[in-house]
Amino acid sequence: MDIDIMVSASIVTYNDINRAPDTVKSIIENTKKYPLKLYVIDNASTDGTADSIEKSGQAIVIRQEKNLGFGAAHNVALTQPLGKYHCVINPDITISSDVISDMVDYFEANPDVVMAMPKILNSDGTEQKLPKERPTFKRLFLGRLSDKIRGKYVWADKEIIEPTEICFCTGCFFLIRTDMFKKLLGFDERYFMYLEDADLALKAKSKGKVMMLPQFEVTHAWERESSKSIKYLLIHIISSFKFLLKWRGKYK
Repeated sequence: MDIDIMVSASIVTYNDINRAPDTVKSIIENTKKYPLKLYVIDNASTDGTADSIEKSGQAIVIRQEKNLGFGAAHNVALTQPLGKYHCVINPDITISSDVISDMVDYFEANPDVVMAMPKILNSDGTEQKLPKERPTFKRLFLGRLSDKIRGKYVWADKEIIEPTEICFCTGCFFLIRTDMFKKLLGFDERYFMYLEDADLALKAKSKGKVMMLPQFEVTHAWERESSKSIKYLLIHIISSFKFLLKWRGKYK
């Protein structure tokens, strides 16, 4: 283990007892090259998620009295000791290699990179096509109705085989330089959930390169709640309008 660089990571949980403990175990067991300090910020789960992870002793659990949402809960980690690099991880991610250390090595070799995501895979091993372009009204709303518009938004027809600059870095798993994360004041807490990752990526892009690194892979058990639940769809719509109003006329 190389102790010259410490890495930190945060996972936000909310009633995730069926998946978060496995995610924590996966991250801890596969991160070997660099010391890792893992924080789990629990948004007032009622299913025993926090107790289960705390009992394992594999992460530092920080309990919240209410559901803060995605970005605000991850920002709680900013009040804690962090490493040179910080990884934001969803509670439905699994890894099978030392992907965090590998990404740290890439950052060390490329000082102009400030934020990056690996290739995201579905549970069956196929690539998860997530947004790469800056969100617009057309992409956010008409993309739900048009495969062509959605395809351009997620680069469905592109095979990314080398490190490539992107505008939208998914919040399910990314690495960021901690000094930059702090300088940008973390996530914009006006978003309860959705689009706060794109918002942060655009801010980071004004400071350096935001990349997709396809040589590294993680698996994401993506449930796409906003396509199945009216509640999450409404949250997504509200976040979309907040994003569009904030970035109107910026970064065309």
